[in-house]
Amino acid sequence: QVQLVESGGGLVQAGGSLTLSCAASGRSFSGYPMAWFRQAPGKERNIVAAITGGGSRTYYADFVKVRSTISRDNAKNTVLLQMNSLRPEDTAVYYCAADRENYYSPYLPVGPYEYDYWGQGTQVTVSS
Repeated sequence: QVQLVESGGGLVQAGGSLTLSCAASGRSFSGYPMAWFRQAPGKERNIVAAITGGGSRTYYADFVKVRSTISRDNAKNTVLLQMNSLRPEDTAVYYCAADRENYYSPYLPVGPYEYDYWGQGTQVTVSS
């Protein structure tokens, strides 16, 4: 059974930092794209950042560009999202996602419909 388990969310003051972690089990995602999405109440699920299977290419949504870093450790089957200078509008549930296609491909999916496996989400709340 494939599982993605997020951790590292919580309550933080504006201007603070958090590092979200996603641990995959049940299969290896080494070589496959992985991503972070977020969803605020009443809003769509949006891409935050994505990384190709080998880690050579990354994508960041405009609202987190410069403030965030996505990375992965294929040996540990994990992906991290470091977020700095957090703002109240970053408050959302953050989801880890993994693709079962595009093995070591230069193509980097950014749409939620392109990802096949999802974690349960971790809440990030930024207070002003």
